[in-house]
Amino acid sequence: MRIILITGISGSGKSVALNALEDVGYYCVDNLPPRFLPELAAFLASDGCSRLAVAIDARSGNSLHDIARMLDDLRASGHTTRVLFLNASTQSLIARFSETRRRHPLSVSSGEALPRSESSLADAIEGERELLSGLTELGHQLDTSSLRANTLRAWVRTFAEHQNEGLTLMFQSFGFKKGLPLDADYVFDVRSLPNPYYDTALRPLTGRDQPVIDFLSDIPEVHEMIEDISAFLKKWLQSFRDDNRSYLTVAIGCTGGQHRSVFIAETLARRFGGADQVILRHREIAPVDAVDTPSPAPRH
Repeated sequence: MRIILITGISGSGKSVALNALEDVGYYCVDNLPPRFLPELAAFLASDGCSRLAVAIDARSGNSLHDIARMLDDLRASGHTTRVLFLNASTQSLIARFSETRRRHPLSVSSGEALPRSESSLADAIEGERELLSGLTELGHQLDTSSLRANTLRAWVRTFAEHQNEGLTLMFQSFGFKKGLPLDADYVFDVRSLPNPYYDTALRPLTGRDQPVIDFLSDIPEVHEMIEDISAFLKKWLQSFRDDNRSYLTVAIGCTGGQHRSVFIAETLARRFGGADQVILRHREIAPVDAVDTPSPAPRH
């Protein structure tokens, strides 16, 4: 059975992620106490179920410490298990709780009233981060701070469809003006490169469009930047494989996340796609389809 465990910070989109997995055929269970996970997997497997997605959050308390062992036991039993940890900035989480007027789950579980100020809500969020800190290294982290719901659904479907054997390279473009991605292992800043934004004909386009591709392909510094990033990754990738890492997220940032970072992320995804498993994401532009694929290579 393929099992996906969804966890992370409250308000980061676990319900959206679970619904996306249900749409692609997963049997989904929300807020399951971790100690019941092996029993549930065994029961569903005996009933012919091949896909299970379970959401677990901080309300499980001390039993969260047993999750790593349970996942090892499930793998030993022949199940394929993967963990998706959803995260978001404290500022974006405060905004979401304020807009929906939801209680923070830790406030509910402790019998306290809904925090009345941003500072007390921030304390509850940071307390939850501490409770869940041991889970962040169990799988793939995904920062939902700036994501639209449809983009999150597409990214979750990509995660579910991807066969995770060995190291998976995640190339992600983003815009610095919307903040650093929390899920990045490496961040490369390409804002020093010439910006297509200042060409009015290119401004509404993205780094996936041929006119922008041609514009950036004619600039030697762009190729030098790509070569330098490639050389760095090639030098250190083996150390991550040797460490049995499942995911390595490489974030490429420009000012708006629309032109330069998109083009360079696309180019790197093509370059590394032959040797490693690669997933490509563009945080600031809508996904073309559920599984984002690189745009055509530059014409020379």
